[in-house]
Amino acid sequence: MHYDAIVIGGSYAGLAAATQLARARRRVLVVDAGQRRNRFATHSHGFLTQDGTPAADIAARGREQLMAYPTVEWRQGKVTAARQAGQGFRIEVEGSGEKQEAIEARRLVLATGVIDHLPEVPGLAERWGRHVFHCPYCHGYELNQGRLGALGVSPLSMHVALMLPDWGRATFFLNGAFEPDAEQLAQLQARGVALERGLIARIEGAMDIVMRDGRTITQDGLFTLSRVEVASPVAAQLGCEFEDGPLGRTIKTDTMKATTVPGVYACGDAARQGGSLPLAVGDGTMAGAATHQSLIFGGH
Repeated sequence: MHYDAIVIGGSYAGLAAATQLARARRRVLVVDAGQRRNRFATHSHGFLTQDGTPAADIAARGREQLMAYPTVEWRQGKVTAARQAGQGFRIEVEGSGEKQEAIEARRLVLATGVIDHLPEVPGLAERWGRHVFHCPYCHGYELNQGRLGALGVSPLSMHVALMLPDWGRATFFLNGAFEPDAEQLAQLQARGVALERGLIARIEGAMDIVMRDGRTITQDGLFTLSRVEVASPVAAQLGCEFEDGPLGRTIKTDTMKATTVPGVYACGDAARQGGSLPLAVGDGTMAGAATHQSLIFGGH
């Protein structure tokens, strides 16, 4: 079966990319494994016209609108392999209870997302997306200027700690990750950030941080950085270059979201450091348009 483009990943970036191709009346297949990165969050914030909308509803509505285009097909499953084949590409898809199937297309769009590797604090992962967050722009306002913690995982956590006072009463839990120098201590003091040097034993209740010395420090929300890993091996299999960043490795792209492999585009969290729903949609829109133009004009 042959398509103009296969979009691997059917979350926000993939939906946006596929929509541009569909509107150009190109034959598109979207393959999705059903693992949105923000599936743990109940609501999305900061996305124009959708502020406060359940995240799952935005994804569902996007898919419904995409599938109204007659040239689009959707395949639920996991892409297990990809390689160049002639003038295009061949992928292998493993679906639920189905045998693996080979499918070909002239172009590929990688919107695979990332896996978050969270700090190893007992109780933290269970609260991810509900009381523990990665982005104050996405979730800070709803915490109503309450007690906000920044969990130290590296010196980069200083950035998060210094931002938090704009959203609430901030405490920086160093948790043995690093020790601020004199200049950093002065910055924290100037911003009114309280410093907690004790080690965290676990998190209980809604957001009760139990310290190893027996104290309990209750917060309304905790912000931390995760290490990210591209959620699919496909980019590596195709020979795409990656970039090392402060949060992990992501797929290298140019301003048009083209990877280093001609004919392969990448968008969303797998192809940028840091991410949000609005940024994913913007990236996907660019990738879809660039993919379409490459089908006409050739080149990368």
